[in-house]
Amino acid sequence: MSWILDHLDDVLSLTLRHTWLSGLPLVLGLLVALPLGWLAHRSPRLRGGVIVAAGLLYTVPSLALFVLMPLVLGTGILDPVNVVVAMTIYTVALLVRSVVDGLGSVPEEVERSATAMGYTPLRRFFGVELPLAVPVIAAGLRVAAVSNVSIVSIASLIGVSQLGDLLVDGYNRAIGGELLAGIAGCILLALVLDIAIRLLERALTPWRRAREGSAA
Repeated sequence: MSWILDHLDDVLSLTLRHTWLSGLPLVLGLLVALPLGWLAHRSPRLRGGVIVAAGLLYTVPSLALFVLMPLVLGTGILDPVNVVVAMTIYTVALLVRSVVDGLGSVPEEVERSATAMGYTPLRRFFGVELPLAVPVIAAGLRVAAVSNVSIVSIASLIGVSQLGDLLVDGYNRAIGGELLAGIAGCILLALVLDIAIRLLERALTPWRRAREGSAA
């Protein structure tokens, strides 16, 4: 604990970097996964291929992907953009299936009712299907958030600073306080992101709160 207090500024700085490297890909990945998941949901012929492709993306070792990004993007090896893009790819790989499952959970009679009321496919997606799919998508987003926090720490091996630096340096120099700071920081950050997603889900699904209130 004394090590953490003595280096609190460094720990907070690394935590902010870790938050950015983990959180931004969640937003970008969701923006990419939504149209892909919608296409897979609407087209049974595409569904299998999209889901399998997403699963294969997630099997690529993270360190290898971090190293490949500069070659693909033309960026420097230490550029944080490499990590953001790589983590966005992983997030998409996780969220596409959640989007497909979430849209698939919407009752057909609800979709037919919306169509009968004159909803266009785009309006029906944003006004009916997507809101009802939020709980399933949020569950996938929570898994992706925890996964991102964990995987981002590996970026320390290619020189991109974040909480993983504490793990690597603490291990190499046998500093228990530094190791503890890195582990605790990752756990707390994962919890914060999980709580934030839960709160956002709750805000986007007011009918569930009303149902819970009536049941109580």
